[in-house]
Amino acid sequence: MADQTGAGPGPDQTGPVDLAFAPYLTEIDPAVLVRLRASLAERATGEGVLDVAYRIVDSPVGPLLIAATNRGLVRVAYEREGHDLILQQLSDRLSPRVLEAPGRLGSAARQIEEYFAGRRRRFDVPLDLSLSAGFRRTVLQHLGEIPFGVTESYTEVARAVGNPKAVRAVGTACATNPLPVVVPCHRVLRSDGSLGGYIGGLEAKSLLLQLEAAAA
Repeated sequence: MADQTGAGPGPDQTGPVDLAFAPYLTEIDPAVLVRLRASLAERATGEGVLDVAYRIVDSPVGPLLIAATNRGLVRVAYEREGHDLILQQLSDRLSPRVLEAPGRLGSAARQIEEYFAGRRRRFDVPLDLSLSAGFRRTVLQHLGEIPFGVTESYTEVARAVGNPKAVRAVGTACATNPLPVVVPCHRVLRSDGSLGGYIGGLEAKSLLLQLEAAAA
């Protein structure tokens, strides 16, 4: 209770809020939270208020955030990119109606798991390339044509997309690829065979190349 001066309860005293809510301050079963999220996602989808669904997928290269719109998979993000930052970017660039909805990404998650297990060589999920435009989108479309276990140089990619002098721009397109792993920019190397850069880090790029070489 407040004292005669009107001050609130001290740190060791019980206030009205504590008395009102203390009986309900129990730990919630994680399975219940999963069901609640799934129910919320299903309702949001049914009411047409979910524009971007996302989930986190475990992988040998760390947790991957995958996100999709109604058009298809729109983002794959490494943990080093900052998943909270990626979600904010999706909200800013696509729609603020972003929600964790694992069920909407079941096929993509399964295919990523199969890829890392060596059971899949090509992804066949619909893609939404709306986060890339112009020359960068042209490069991404070509990257999807590089076969599993095969690499090309930045110079070869520039030639393939019809602009042999745009080697540096190809590197930029690869470095800003919004769909790494699925759109395989890791298969692009320098002309001398060295790795070059990679949005997921060179260790991840090396691992992906080794995985494909072993399964090819």
